[in-house]
Amino acid sequence: MTRQARVAIIGANGMLASKLLQRAPEAIDLYLFDLPELDITDAAQVDVVLGALQPEVIINCAAFTQVDNCEIQRDRAFAVNGEGPAHLASSAKKIGAVLVHISTDFVFSGEATAPYHEDAATEPLSVYGASKLQGEIAIANSELEEYFIIRTSWLYGPNGPNFVETIIRLAAEREELGIVSDQTGTPTYTGDLADAIWKLISPITHHLAPPTAPYGIYHYSNTGMCSWYEFASEIVTQLRAKKVSLKVKQVSPIATDEYPLPAKRPAYSVLSKDKIMAIVGDTIPPWQESLKKYLEERCLNPDQI
Repeated sequence: MTRQARVAIIGANGMLASKLLQRAPEAIDLYLFDLPELDITDAAQVDVVLGALQPEVIINCAAFTQVDNCEIQRDRAFAVNGEGPAHLASSAKKIGAVLVHISTDFVFSGEATAPYHEDAATEPLSVYGASKLQGEIAIANSELEEYFIIRTSWLYGPNGPNFVETIIRLAAEREELGIVSDQTGTPTYTGDLADAIWKLISPITHHLAPPTAPYGIYHYSNTGMCSWYEFASEIVTQLRAKKVSLKVKQVSPIATDEYPLPAKRPAYSVLSKDKIMAIVGDTIPPWQESLKKYLEERCLNPDQI
């Protein structure tokens, strides 16, 4: 009898990992790792822990994602986001595992006017984007051939700080919000991304070979696009539709220059989903629909705001 596939999730305390755990198929054995039991910047520790487990799949959700703090803690950013994936790729090669690595839209310059395809030129504007790109390059240049790099954008979900939670809090505290309106991208609900990842690697976790999807880079976000201002406005609109008591009376658009931050953000970072849709099916929900699912899942009521 074939044993159930072993899947190691790295960065298990984060937003995406919590959804991967919740949405995981029954026919796999999940092993969850986070600091301090597994530090991806420690190559020897990575080899020992994963070598002992011998998983078929390693899903790396571990990252230093505080974009502005990356500008200040540059060494940490490149250690976690750049060198860590290299260690995982090396270990995956040794044990014959497939590596799934989560990356970001911040590897792009934001100068495009149409959705970025996977082979588009990369030109990060920030330390965060540069460190994540270093991680991608390290995996691609390793001896490992069996990997999926999944770039995503504007991620939100339970079990972590994110833009939706920030707007919910601010809408309860302030009468007016000024939100950047000249940066365009696509929100991504962790539940949808988790489902897509499980579909992508399903042939592997079910011991089918070769996998349906070619190895390499994929893009995933919800469908549609919006500015941060439009995203915030929709959050407030949906909260009001749920009869949530809010203090906010006005959500106003502002320019990026009016809200200076240490890290520069891409002005346009919409990702093309054509490649992954051909694998997981034409089932990616619009961002507004997924936001509604998240707010319903959150079971919002005035006492929780």
